[in-house]
Amino acid sequence: MTPSIAHWISGAPADATSGQQLPVYNPATGAVTGQVQLASHADVDAAVASAKAAFPAWSNLPPLRRSRILFKFLELLNTHRDELARLITAEHGKVFTDAQGEVTRGIEIVEFACGAPQLLKSDFTDQVSTNIDNWTLRQALGVVAGITPFNFPVMVPMWMFPMALATGNTFVLKPSPIDPSASLFMARLLKQAGLPDGVFNVVQGDKDAVNALLEHPDVQAVSFVGSTPIANHIYETGARHGKRVQALGGAKNHLVVMPDADMDQVVDALIGAAYGSAGERCMAISVAVFVGDETADKVLPKLIERTRALKVLDGNNLDAEMGPIVTQAAHDRITGYIAQGVKEGAQLLIDGRGFKGEMAGEGCAEGFWLGGTLFDHVTTDMRIYKEEIFGPVLACVRVKDFAEAVQIINDHEFGNGVSCYTRDGHVAREFGRRIQVGMVGINVPIPVPMAWHGFGGWKKSLFGDMHAYGEEGVRFYTRQKSIMQRWPQATAKGAEFAMPTSQ
Repeated sequence: MTPSIAHWISGAPADATSGQQLPVYNPATGAVTGQVQLASHADVDAAVASAKAAFPAWSNLPPLRRSRILFKFLELLNTHRDELARLITAEHGKVFTDAQGEVTRGIEIVEFACGAPQLLKSDFTDQVSTNIDNWTLRQALGVVAGITPFNFPVMVPMWMFPMALATGNTFVLKPSPIDPSASLFMARLLKQAGLPDGVFNVVQGDKDAVNALLEHPDVQAVSFVGSTPIANHIYETGARHGKRVQALGGAKNHLVVMPDADMDQVVDALIGAAYGSAGERCMAISVAVFVGDETADKVLPKLIERTRALKVLDGNNLDAEMGPIVTQAAHDRITGYIAQGVKEGAQLLIDGRGFKGEMAGEGCAEGFWLGGTLFDHVTTDMRIYKEEIFGPVLACVRVKDFAEAVQIINDHEFGNGVSCYTRDGHVAREFGRRIQVGMVGINVPIPVPMAWHGFGGWKKSLFGDMHAYGEEGVRFYTRQKSIMQRWPQATAKGAEFAMPTSQ
């Protein structure tokens, strides 16, 4: 009998009241490894009520004491990082070393959040007017929620809840039902670290749980990472219900290859950024833009060779470079895009549909397997160029010059991440200034910002005003209050009807 994966409410596992479940798969084998319970509205109400009850004491706790709990959580994360990574590999399928990297990037956000006393310092102005001082506070919002995707079941929640907790909020996490186990593991570590019951809660579920959070009057803010259509829905619905919303959507990330680039570095960058984690990253490179046919002709033979040689294996095999696709439905969607690319006239150089599970290792015949796929002569009117595929499919586009490369990227509806490979400092500077994308790499293929800088795209890749984590994360999970104060002299001077000024 497969284990049942429950919620976490008021510091303990809690079974769902809905009676509904979904199977959880090992993508490498196709086997069902568990059943995740789906939350009803009553379950969401219970989690929010628990968080609301815990908020007054938690928000009133000195920031230094909140930080001490986060420091203990950080210590436990470092101790158990490989266990978390194994859970990711078992339910998502990404290779173990990549899963370790995911946990490490999440840990970096916790390290940043431990600096809450410094991050929450306010401004003070003495004598803004006669005998009047003015200062600002940043105070917690209340109960906040995070709705997170399957592709980073540890890192993306850590973009949210450490910052929310450090700033004094209480949190309800709704993880993906595809890989739910990591959320409960983190909840147990938080409790072990001394987090009071109710401060962090988990509700497993599907769109019903999402809508319940969006509509709940006691949820003050919602953070989301996922596809653009759902991000738009989250943003509009949450805003309509009076919530602060931060919704990160889809991407179509380009890597521009200039004629002067180091072509061996380019090949390494494209292989890792296009096929790492089976392309199931919002920062994956899915379009290579070659400036000039000669540039393309230098890179493509090496790229073809390396794509064919990809070690597509069970993620527990330490030699693996790419694992399976996360679900059968995702596999079907990706292969549908490959067929569409052929139909629209792109040149299919390598067809990943020919990869069979038996090639990935013992017991993998029924897994959700796909090899790296490579297209050339893709044009900007093709669906495989315009739409987010979210799989190991790299589309190569040829342009005549740098200006055209910048233009097609700026014309795209997504603006999440982008990269340019060049040895020319002027080109690099112009690219960074002129490109209309939120996260830019120069000779860096996946420019995910570090914990203190913040993550977020432009255009249809982000709905809302503030990026995730970093100082913008502090601003998102707090609101500013301005306090103006005067202690009157012993002798009153009478009423004043004019607004205070510095005159």
